[in-house]
Amino acid sequence: MAGPGDEVAAADDRGRGGLRASHADRGRVIDSLKSAFVQGMLTKDEFDQRVGQAFGSRTHAELAALTADLRVEPAAAQPPKPVRPDGEQPVLRPGPVLAVATALCGSVWAFTFLPPWPMNSEGEPPHPVLTLFLMTNVFYVCVLVMAVVQIAVNWCDKHLGEPPPGRPAPGAGSQ
Repeated sequence: MAGPGDEVAAADDRGRGGLRASHADRGRVIDSLKSAFVQGMLTKDEFDQRVGQAFGSRTHAELAALTADLRVEPAAAQPPKPVRPDGEQPVLRPGPVLAVATALCGSVWAFTFLPPWPMNSEGEPPHPVLTLFLMTNVFYVCVLVMAVVQIAVNWCDKHLGEPPPGRPAPGAGSQ
């Protein structure tokens, strides 16, 4: 059964049926085929066959033949769902922090050990260099401890389902 506006679409297809189809035209037809498949109008084999034909189609007439027997409702645009529910804390990923801290610590180690520093009368390097080296190592150990704690918290949240004290339960947002 023809609906309103089908006459215009049919006339448009007759007018440009011999024209070459673009990648965007093929993409629109494939989107229509996807919608038809999701709505149960096509089997998986029919869908695969028609998509293959759409990729091989050169003209608008060839593309129109692929969807001529389908009345496809365009998929309603749905707003994207939030990544996490309101009020839920983001999952902190310690990997990038560890990478930066490791690079920083390695750079300081190279800075303190590679250049030939002028030695004092006891044959030791200057105190500021030793202080930088020691403070960097203390900083690195603190970052490692915090990262291990965060990894443990993330693991507990994922596998045990109960957050540690002081953190809201997953999905327990404001109502």
